[in-house]
Amino acid sequence: YEGKAKVIFKGPKRGTLIQYFKDDATAFNAKKFDVLDGKGEVNNLISEFIMKKITDEGIPTHFLERLNSREQLILDCDIIPLEVVIRNIAAGSICSRLGVQHGLRFKEPLLEFYYKNDELGDPIVNDAHINLLEWSMPSEIKKVKAFALKVNEILSNFFLTVGITLIDLKLEFGRVKIDNRLVIADEM
Repeated sequence: YEGKAKVIFKGPKRGTLIQYFKDDATAFNAKKFDVLDGKGEVNNLISEFIMKKITDEGIPTHFLERLNSREQLILDCDIIPLEVVIRNIAAGSICSRLGVQHGLRFKEPLLEFYYKNDELGDPIVNDAHINLLEWSMPSEIKKVKAFALKVNEILSNFFLTVGITLIDLKLEFGRVKIDNRLVIADEM
């Protein structure tokens, strides 16, 4: 499988995959495209760091190990077709979509779900859509929300220690194919 930023290959053992980070840079659902030499190597290192950081705090992920400068060994997952966005400060699409003032600091993190479908422009959805269309079960969505908010807390606190404010983040979740366990299957 090849996506906008990664290529996925069969892994060396049952239930594993190799994730290769590309140098491609895309925006606006790949309408804007460029190649940045070394981007894949940097993304691999950042991904490894973040996955280890959240795993150390008890959040399950698909990450197993970094294999080399561009590849990771990961668990094979069935991806839940949702993007989970947590917003701490208003920026980007929420400002234009709702007329919210850019830079508004939310009293608590705002969690949004988007249906992962580029052709439809990744439309925003709610729990009722998710349940009725059977993209996920209510008990699983409860875990998704808890994990997402915990990741936001972990990363917000970490980034503050190095002088960075986490504006928002995007997570994707999957079910591990060999045991159906819920894990974070992509980050940012």
